[in-house]
Amino acid sequence: MTMETLEFQAEARQLLQLMVHSIYSNKDIFLRELISNASDALDKLRLAKLQDGLEADTSDLHIEIEADADARTLTVRDNGIGMTREEVVELIGTIAKSGTAELLTKLKEAKESPELIGQFGVGFYSTFMVADRVSLVTRKAGTEGHGTRWESEGGGTYTIDDAPDAPVGTTVTLHLRPKDEDDALYDYTDEWKIKEIVKRYSDFISFPIKKVSSGGEAETLNSMKALWARPRSEVTDEEYHQFYRHISHDWTDPLEIINMKAEGTFEYEALLFIPSRAPHDLFQRDARRGLQLYVKRVFIMDDSKELIPDYLRFVKGVVDAADLSLNISREILQQDRHIQMIRRRLVKKVLSTIKDLMTGNPEKYATFWREFGRAVKEGLLAEPDNHKPILEIASFATTHGTEPTTLAAYVERMKEGQEEIYFLTGESRSQVENSPHMEAFQAEGYEVLILTDPVDEIWVDAVPDYEGKKLRSIARGSVDLKKDEEQKEPEGDFGPLLGFLKEKLDEQVKEVRLSHRLTTSAACLVSDSDDITPALEKMYRAMGQEGPRVKRILELNPNHPLVSGLRAAHERGAEDPALPDTAELLYGTALLAEGGDLDDPARFAKLLADRLARTV
Repeated sequence: MTMETLEFQAEARQLLQLMVHSIYSNKDIFLRELISNASDALDKLRLAKLQDGLEADTSDLHIEIEADADARTLTVRDNGIGMTREEVVELIGTIAKSGTAELLTKLKEAKESPELIGQFGVGFYSTFMVADRVSLVTRKAGTEGHGTRWESEGGGTYTIDDAPDAPVGTTVTLHLRPKDEDDALYDYTDEWKIKEIVKRYSDFISFPIKKVSSGGEAETLNSMKALWARPRSEVTDEEYHQFYRHISHDWTDPLEIINMKAEGTFEYEALLFIPSRAPHDLFQRDARRGLQLYVKRVFIMDDSKELIPDYLRFVKGVVDAADLSLNISREILQQDRHIQMIRRRLVKKVLSTIKDLMTGNPEKYATFWREFGRAVKEGLLAEPDNHKPILEIASFATTHGTEPTTLAAYVERMKEGQEEIYFLTGESRSQVENSPHMEAFQAEGYEVLILTDPVDEIWVDAVPDYEGKKLRSIARGSVDLKKDEEQKEPEGDFGPLLGFLKEKLDEQVKEVRLSHRLTTSAACLVSDSDDITPALEKMYRAMGQEGPRVKRILELNPNHPLVSGLRAAHERGAEDPALPDTAELLYGTALLAEGGDLDDPARFAKLLADRLARTV
């Protein structure tokens, strides 16, 4: 193939411009990113040999750094998996990542947040913070023929050409910008600076990082010690933090560090991290998740989902098992009893660590639940055996003040004789607090949990109780908060009106009855005890699961002037042509009060306007 000049994808072009005109004060991270990419390439070559039978020499996998002060170049070289010409175009010429638009927006706003560079897997572009020209030469392991040369000055285009003599692996050469310490742009050919960056960011990389001098001598700059294999007392928090940043592509410090070591019939070590903030793709299906798996210090698999359940997908870290095969596959992992045992123990440890945060460091716990609580609650659906430990670390908004509450605290505050934990789901706190369903509970002083996450609509049906107290939606079934002798029967007979409304609203409701849950509103809609909620019905439809429409119950407040007036009007003349319109308006206002959607908004608006016109 001949040389081609190609254009960057639009998003890549914008990202390059941000890097060329970088406002980040810490430009040192470009070398961390190149070393991390090189380490990944070495891991991939070793995996290809183990799992795919690729014929490759993996006896001396390493990373080389070479600086030329006279030529103002810095070269990072690896003898890893390499890339084909097509892979170079795909991986460097475009950003085929979900969340690219969000990345660009955040980068523009961030100013002093370089964590975003690595977080989205585009660390290679950070080289243009320190270089005005970057070239890359690579050849894919196991392929015949020539390699590929890529080069760009960070503008809108790049060139790509054949590289006949390229060795297997990848070599990146940076033509460095002039030193400018006022802009935090150092001389990256200085030996001390290179050593400082490697020691700070990449000391734990499991392959030797060698500094090659002009005479050809090589000095290994990193210790290559596996942090998870060292006693915690011998590892500084900064070392843990740098390792976390390496495996997570995050720049913030983790919220919590978890060390585990199991000895006996099955041995393994684990080093886990709970992040301090949720990644942008926490709820995206194609997001990277899972833990890194090692066997006897040998990297086996990245993003091993078998080691951690999906509801704890935010946990980062490594597991090093002593008794697994080096060529274990994902299919085998799913069935391996040792892996299942490790998974159970990791889950137990993570949940107990969160519980310790709740009691020992409430501020950290509050951060954790704010960032990850919505994901953790998915575990109430996925793992019934872990209902109790998950509920013990969960917090919920409540009508009892503005701070979230635990279920244990709720139970302690329950009124005498109260046997159920009351809750109401909705799209927002204000919608729930202003719901007609709340009226009697507020009037009688009952605390109600306010559940506004989409997952709340589902898990409440999967969890029968907490400490013997049943969870009860105040928008389902019948409610009778007062003792029988305290109930005041409404004056007059509402039977004929209820029958009339049921007949006129038969398409919309399954029953019309008087309510004990309303104090100020005229009416509300209630789901039957065993029916799904409207929000859940809407969620199923959004997922393409169209089921039969569930009719609900219309409850009337017999003490409301509208309802008592409607009863009187019906008694005066059941054939009054205005009564069906009033019935429709009554149903529509009840639907709107809970945030529901009208089937025919235009008709409702016309009926309302006509009725208002008669009162003017």
